[in-house]
Amino acid sequence: MKTTREAAKEVSHKELVNHLQELLEKNYDAEKGYKKALTETENLNLKEFLKNQAAQRNHFATELDNIIRNLNEEPIEASSALGNLHRTWMSIKTVFTKNDDEAILEECIRGEKASIKEYKKRLSEYPFPSEIKPIIKDQLSKLEATIQRVKRLEDIADD
Repeated sequence: MKTTREAAKEVSHKELVNHLQELLEKNYDAEKGYKKALTETENLNLKEFLKNQAAQRNHFATELDNIIRNLNEEPIEASSALGNLHRTWMSIKTVFTKNDDEAILEECIRGEKASIKEYKKRLSEYPFPSEIKPIIKDQLSKLEATIQRVKRLEDIADD
């Protein structure tokens, strides 16, 4: 039989892994979304941006995957149904929009805002260990910088 302390530690471990898995899934979704958006544009600058963002999200996912493995847990390996739905909506939207690149950038902003919201929620809900929290905060900071880059690209697309 487990002691109260052992049971509490086990629950805390499961909560930590759950929060990390949720962030991992969000990054899988974003990476796939950026890769999908790559197929929707002919603009070389936008393609380069989207490729770099997909690579960044892959890097985030790899960091989270490694953390989860170091906790002796098995990381999830798939994106969410909601992420798949968002990519489908993005495809439909670009078909019916005059300026496909602008629609792609709007969806990038929407997706990044959702990711930022998720990261902030996780950081406020759970006291991540000191060796993990800086990684989560760094990823959040990079997401916030991405929003600014997307807005600049959107201004260029409007010209």
